[in-house]
Amino acid sequence: MRELRCIDAVREAMAEEMRRDESIFVLGEGIGPRGGNFTETAGFYDEFGAKRLIDTPISELGFTGLAIGAAATGLHPIVDLMFWDFGYEASGQLINQAARLHWMSNGQVKVPLVVRAVVGIGPGNGPHHSASPYPIYAHMPGLKIVVPSVPYDFKGLLKTALRDKNPVLVFENMYIYNLRGPVPEEEYTVPFGQARVHREGKDVTIVALSRMVHVSMQAAEELEKEGISVEIVDPRTLVPLDKGTILSSVRKTGRLVVVDEAYAPFGVGAEMAALVADEAFYYLDAPVKRVHPLSVPAPYAPLLAEAVLPSAEKVIAAVKDVLKE
Repeated sequence: MRELRCIDAVREAMAEEMRRDESIFVLGEGIGPRGGNFTETAGFYDEFGAKRLIDTPISELGFTGLAIGAAATGLHPIVDLMFWDFGYEASGQLINQAARLHWMSNGQVKVPLVVRAVVGIGPGNGPHHSASPYPIYAHMPGLKIVVPSVPYDFKGLLKTALRDKNPVLVFENMYIYNLRGPVPEEEYTVPFGQARVHREGKDVTIVALSRMVHVSMQAAEELEKEGISVEIVDPRTLVPLDKGTILSSVRKTGRLVVVDEAYAPFGVGAEMAALVADEAFYYLDAPVKRVHPLSVPAPYAPLLAEAVLPSAEKVIAAVKDVLKE
């Protein structure tokens, strides 16, 4: 099977769906002739033209609101926010309008909208270009939340999002955009609400998202050398959440470590811990451990950014802690 980078998978998914469905169009800053900040729409302008590639002013609140109105009246916009930090500017539109119009209209209004942008802490980006705010949006009813980790899922989940009649928010980690992996040439989609088990194991379950899947895989390989067997579960979508796969894994291993690039307080790790406490408590042989970034604004300096992030070493330490119990 051919291999693509994650960003190539994103581009291919959007192009295929735009050819399939003429109601799909893209709007955002620099997504026209320039091809996007991450080449996500490179070549699109020549194929689809100015009516379907709309370069916008720097006004996330305005063009997100425009997209919601377009979705409610029959089109299917893709909003490119570039960085999810800029989604805060549009959060009123996403939470008060996109997430609620279907419910407020008693089902008469549908909002087939995809909003995508990058997340991830890294060197030189600083506090305004590093957010991973998917827990905030996962808290709000009416929004579907997609967090892919490998090229196959970057493409398949985005195609599913572009066929959904509800607002879908897609969080793509920029630091795995160049990661390569198998992507079929034939048509496929990845259903929402179906977790992926990247690695099977028997001693401890790691639930990880996005880039942290790869950090956890690295940790698992090191732990295997010491005879420790780690199972890695990637939810792929937070809303809907595949509770069954997570619970099944924890019932098998008896231990859970959650590894996530979003902050710990009131976050994904807390939700996973609560889920297991509610539905698999008596299977646990140790308290749940969480591995998250430090709760500070993302540093600009490379060494500080590295210190803030979860690492394979931190994951290994957490796994060994739960195995002591």
